[in-house]
Amino acid sequence: MTTTDATDDWARQLEEAREAKAEHFRESARSPLPRDMQGESFPGLDYYEVDPEYRFVVSLDEHDEKEQVTVETTADGEQTYLRWGEFRFQVDGEAYVLQAYRPDRDADRFWVPFRDDTNGEETYDAGRYLDLEPATHRTEDGWILDFNEAYNPTCAYNYAYECPLIPMENWLDVRIEAGEKDFPGEPADPHDHTGH
Repeated sequence: MTTTDATDDWARQLEEAREAKAEHFRESARSPLPRDMQGESFPGLDYYEVDPEYRFVVSLDEHDEKEQVTVETTADGEQTYLRWGEFRFQVDGEAYVLQAYRPDRDADRFWVPFRDDTNGEETYDAGRYLDLEPATHRTEDGWILDFNEAYNPTCAYNYAYECPLIPMENWLDVRIEAGEKDFPGEPADPHDHTGH
């Protein structure tokens, strides 16, 4: 397989995953959207164009001490994670670092939340998430950190959900123009009894 074929295949898989997510939101009984926002009322999901410049294969610099981090949530709650290691990458020649978290020592996947300079303009105000699974994101050369896979927390679509906020150490001073954009519709509000 040539590099071009591999890139086309990767881009096609991303597009298929986005279509599957939209179908789940629009049709599934397990959609984060209430029934009155599904079907014909579903406003769709919005994304940046798939861009290989935002896909990195990087090594994980694992921390000697796996410190416990308390993360606040959108519902004034708290969740705890272990700060497991960090990923280093470059955008436009500038170096950046993101911390990778695990919910506990037995977990094998990483949660990599981040904020960037697109938040509140083109992307969800509170930031976005990446999930890194060993089966799909770990290679012989390192971990795949692909911002084209960045997605919104469920509270971007429905205020009924409680979502962990982005730790300040993962606030990036750069525009990450990849992945999911802000939800085109108004988030569902279970406390809004006006019918809107």
